[in-house]
Amino acid sequence: MRTLAFSASITAISLVGHLPASGQVPEEPVVLEQGVPQFFVDDWLVDDRFAIKSKRNAVVHVARPPQKHAANPVYTGDSGYLSVARHPETGKFQLWTQVHESVPEPEGNFSSRYAIAYAESDDGLSWKAPNLGLFEWKGTRDNNIVIRGPRNARASGPQLLLTLPEEDRRGFSHVMTFRTGGAGKENDGIRLIGSHDGIHWDSASGVRLKHLHSDTLNSIVYDAERKRYLMTCRAKDRYRRFNGAMIDTGASRRISVLSSDELWTEWEGSPTTLLIPDEIDAEEDFHFFYGMPMHHYAGIYWGFLWVFRMNDPIHTELVTSRDGIHWKRAPKRQPLIPRGPENSWDDGMTFGGPHWVELGDEWWFYYAGHDGAHESKDRTAAIGLATCKKERLVGLRGPAGGGGVVVTRRIEWPGGDLFLNTSPFVEDESRVTVRVSDAIRDPFDGYDHDDCLPITGDSVRQRVSWQDGRTMKDFAGQTVRLEIFLENADLFTVVAE
Repeated sequence: MRTLAFSASITAISLVGHLPASGQVPEEPVVLEQGVPQFFVDDWLVDDRFAIKSKRNAVVHVARPPQKHAANPVYTGDSGYLSVARHPETGKFQLWTQVHESVPEPEGNFSSRYAIAYAESDDGLSWKAPNLGLFEWKGTRDNNIVIRGPRNARASGPQLLLTLPEEDRRGFSHVMTFRTGGAGKENDGIRLIGSHDGIHWDSASGVRLKHLHSDTLNSIVYDAERKRYLMTCRAKDRYRRFNGAMIDTGASRRISVLSSDELWTEWEGSPTTLLIPDEIDAEEDFHFFYGMPMHHYAGIYWGFLWVFRMNDPIHTELVTSRDGIHWKRAPKRQPLIPRGPENSWDDGMTFGGPHWVELGDEWWFYYAGHDGAHESKDRTAAIGLATCKKERLVGLRGPAGGGGVVVTRRIEWPGGDLFLNTSPFVEDESRVTVRVSDAIRDPFDGYDHDDCLPITGDSVRQRVSWQDGRTMKDFAGQTVRLEIFLENADLFTVVAE
């Protein structure tokens, strides 16, 4: 056993060398920030994890995908790729979605036009599409269209940018990226525009970020730690950009990325490929990725990967990254938003949006669902909702029959209490305790597992304490390890508050 007084000197001499910090391995001690949850979607914070009865058990990552809402679909009518957020002042839910029109061409052919439409809701379930009269669409101004492309061609793939530095908002409450096409090389590409209400968009503010025929939802996020912007897209500058045999054109439905230090400017360079379908995808003939909207939150890139079987179904899978370059797929490739059962409104395709909406202790995920596969000409689209307790997308599971332990890397405790986001997966049979130890795992006096008041409930913020009123507040500024025992329970995050 170790006493609290010795912790600083012990940890100071225990490290004989530093591993360089990377997207996958942090430099120790890991400096935590109060109020920022530390996720266990990967092993970034984990030094070790093991089962007590290790011959048959293990502590493993598990997916806990959100559950589809009973009210689905929550928005019907013409719809497609989407972005949903709450107004920063009113709290009203705002929805931007891509709508489609088929236009007759000579010789019986049809071309496609797209625009971005708007709807709003007080509760996120009952939506109203206001008659705005801003643009002509399908021969009338009686519609909810808010963005048309240059020369009224195509405007598609909307994403509201949520995590901008204030100076990059340029005074706008809303900043959106979208793609334009069909208006000529001088106009087509990935664009940016600002608005003061999310309805009336300032055309004078609009800029083209990249002339790239990336016909998907091209997603932009800001990484405050690295002070850079990342955009996921397709590498259409070199794949599928000309007619010819497949050996010449190649496959563009992959996930690539562009980066820029500045937002409102022409982005330089060529997309770098990040994700290519692998042998597990190939087992079910999912040889393509249709796109990957993403969000940046708590130091993690959250990607919503659209996994595609040519020319048939699409579903959404969660992928995560610490640096935006190296990505981890979902445990057992479990879909985040699976397709619905046969003959349901979303049995063909599900396109998850680029971020969630936090509502109390829940995360709400909106998605576009289709009742037909990609090649279907008769499919219809609607918008659905899936919900989960916040932060609970992927966690670590402590097994039955003895449980297991998650040992963190050495962390610098910033002060405040320790809270866990844990959930039992077997009711009335779960147990969670925490030991605080030094660099070589000697526990501090009074902070062992037997001293910890067991956690058995289900809450996104469960305060950890030990006998005699001890808390993690006693370790402010100290370097420690947390050793979390889990039996019949899942661990999602730890946070200092």
